[in-house]
Amino acid sequence: MSLMSYLEIGEKAARAAGAVLREKLGKAWVREKKRADLLTEADLLAQETIKTILLDAFPTHRFVGEETGEEYVAKNNEFCWIVDPLDGTTNFAHGFPMFGPSIALARGEEILCGVIYNPMFEECFTAEAGKGAFLNGESIRTSKITTLGEALVSISFPTTTTENSPDLLAFLRIIPITQAIRRTGSTAINLAYVAAGRFDSMICYGAHAWDVAAGILMVREAGGVVTAPNGTPFSLNSPRTLASSNEMLHQATLKQIHEPEF
Repeated sequence: MSLMSYLEIGEKAARAAGAVLREKLGKAWVREKKRADLLTEADLLAQETIKTILLDAFPTHRFVGEETGEEYVAKNNEFCWIVDPLDGTTNFAHGFPMFGPSIALARGEEILCGVIYNPMFEECFTAEAGKGAFLNGESIRTSKITTLGEALVSISFPTTTTENSPDLLAFLRIIPITQAIRRTGSTAINLAYVAAGRFDSMICYGAHAWDVAAGILMVREAGGVVTAPNGTPFSLNSPRTLASSNEMLHQATLKQIHEPEF
């Protein structure tokens, strides 16, 4: 099976899940898994839609989704689909149009292909290893911004943020010297936007593999740099993420978020 075939099925699954999300917008039940961490009927329906399409096509593959109740653990030579059926659940519950499925296929730590789809904007971001990153079939590249003073930076906060959350401390250190900070409420979309040159850096300390796997590949394939927020190599087994448009900006971001507190 070629990477293109994997990607084609992944995109089919993402678009089918997107159709479920559009149909359920404003109609789905909502409950809290824990404080501020929402689950909706649409999460479950979208995940089942994705799982059915992927495993019908690839019955020997493993499947790990946000709602399966297990974390991704990299195992050599095992193909595994890593899926967030609805990244941006709180946005969805409030009708804020920044949400959608994120789907990646990995073999151990190697991410083979990925899809992030925003059904409200009809934007489908795709990537496959060694083949580049695309938005609706058109090639995308990271931005050429190299200084934080010119950068539009995205940051993700955990569902329950405290005064000692590393995401918040990074935000406080970096906001005085960036051009601006944005928070979309979707980690997957943040990464897709770095790949497309809309954001210049993205910081996330509280990610799971399903939040970032597809977007990590997109950023890399679009020319960007990805590590953990402390500068160590990124790992799907511990998926804290710092993604930047280029190495110069990446190093500037690393230095700033690890400066001593004010």
